[in-house]
Amino acid sequence: MMPLLKLLGAAIVLVAGTLAGFFQAQQFATRPRQIRELILALQRLETEISYGFTPLPEALQRIGQGLREPLKSLFTAAAGYMSPQYGLSAQDSIRKALNAHWRRTSMRSAEREALEQLSGVLGTSDRQDQMKHIALAASQLKHEEAAAREDQAKYEKMSKSLGLLVGALVVILIF
Repeated sequence: MMPLLKLLGAAIVLVAGTLAGFFQAQQFATRPRQIRELILALQRLETEISYGFTPLPEALQRIGQGLREPLKSLFTAAAGYMSPQYGLSAQDSIRKALNAHWRRTSMRSAEREALEQLSGVLGTSDRQDQMKHIALAASQLKHEEAAAREDQAKYEKMSKSLGLLVGALVVILIF
């Protein structure tokens, strides 16, 4: 009976290590996709501002509806915080949405900083200035996307293997 429990415990530790490695690998794979989706959302926002003359809350809501989670929640929450019910400024709305939804993304602080910097300009300056800042944020995000793709190529496969190996090491050390 006891060896069977040890074997079961070893299997559980090994599976847990492997799953942790696969989860980390998924984060490396998801980050570039989310950054690309964020860049496309900002380009849509630029179009809404320049050609559609759409009010910012409506533009963010519209863009958010076309996105996948977790960015969908981020954009729609920012739009919601600008509603008369909350009455927050664009900057406060975006920051509040970032605080509420950012941890669900695979993105890092550099991407968040780009959005926070952009939030200070949205709704407070003229159309041309907003378009320049959106283009600047998109450019910064493109650099981050390239770095994220490099990280994915370097570390995705390694994370999977490392998770399995750490699980095996723990099993060896325990037993």
